Order: sequence, then C-alpha cells, then structure tokens
Amino acid sequence: MARRIVSLPVCATERSRPPAYTARMPDDTALPLFPLRTVLVPGAALGLRVFEPRYLDLVRECGRRGSGFGICLILDGEETGTPVTPAGIGTEAVIEDFDTGADGLLTLRVRGARRFHVRRTRVRDNGLILAEVDWCADDPAVDLQPEHALLGVVLRKILERIDGADQAFPDPHFDDAAWVGWRLAELLPLEQTDRQLLLQEDDPDERLATLLRLVDDED
Repeated sequence: MARRIVSLPVCATERSRPPAYTARMPDDTALPLFPLRTVLVPGAALGLRVFEPRYLDLVRECGRRGSGFGICLILDGEETGTPVTPAGIGTEAVIEDFDTGADGLLTLRVRGARRFHVRRTRVRDNGLILAEVDWCADDPAVDLQPEHALLGVVLRKILERIDGADQAFPDPHFDDAAWVGWRLAELLPLEQTDRQLLLQEDDPDERLATLLRLVDDED
C-alpha cells in the first residue's frame, strides 16, 4: 500500500484541513514556527544556521521567555522567503547551545521535545508564523515486543558505528518501544515524508511496525 502524508496529520484519529491562517492570536500564547525541509523527532538533536530577521527575532524571544519553538515539515514553499504551508504535526525544539559560525551567522543546537498539533496560525508582518497548538500526549511506556526485536538489533548496530555514541546517547533504552522507534526515525536514512509519517503516529508499536516495513523495503 502506498504511503502518503495527509495535509494535516493530527494526534488522534481526526483528520481535517491544513491549519488556517487567522489574524487573531495573542503572541504570548502562540508557538513560533521554524518550518524546515527536515523533520525533527522527539529526543533528536539538530543544528540550525539562523540569518533571516524573523528567525533571529524568534531566538531572542525564546531566550527572553525561556521557551522553545516549533519545527514543522514544509509541505509547500521554501525555507527562506515568503511564509510556507507547514505540516499539521510538528515537534517543539529546545535550544541547548548557540554560537557564531565562521561566516558570522548564528548557529543553534536544538533538541526535539514534545509533539504538537497545529490548530491555527497567523503570520506576523516580518513573516514569522505563530501557531496555536495542542500538545500531544507523551508516549506510553511499552516494552519492545518480540516481533520488533530486529529493530532493536538494527539500532544497536547503527550506534556501534557512530563515533561518540556513548556521549550522544548516554542512557539507552533498548527495551523501550518508543525510544527505539524515535532513535531509528532519527538515525535511519529515511525520506522526510516517511519520517513525517512516523512523527504523526501516536502508538509506539505502530510506529515500529511502520519502521519494520521501511527497513524491509530497503532490503
């Protein structure tokens, strides 16, 4: 069966249209979005180079408020320039470190935290998208099932080949279905559309079943 991304993936079974743009939304309750051609999954690290004024404003505001921002996959549009159409499910990005690169641009290291469902959005005059979101529930504690044991083996082999994996993943949970699923979603060379499908899946076992099909397809 062909896999596809729905226009607005949501946290449960409901499906609806892409997030509507609206003019009414208080800034202090809105989550600023940084749409990318990359999917950030919970627990994953990501490096960003920031140079557009709207995203420099975003970083300053996050610093003042001690909050994160949202990363969503771009469904239509480009990373720079006019506002884009974001996917309806994204991940909160928490800033872990920042620096200035050799080219003078601000660089960030962020880590994925909570997933969210975009309800509606508005665009500031500077082009920054603000979203009203519902936070998705945390993954339930589910043991890795025998039918998904192969994925645990695959993950162990991937980590064995990564220099510094002990530091990057100091507290592995190879018996936790959610942790194994998110780490494979982070580390496997997947299409971003496939990674988005994994992000919008709420059930850790279903997420692993999808990963198992993706691994089998590569074989």
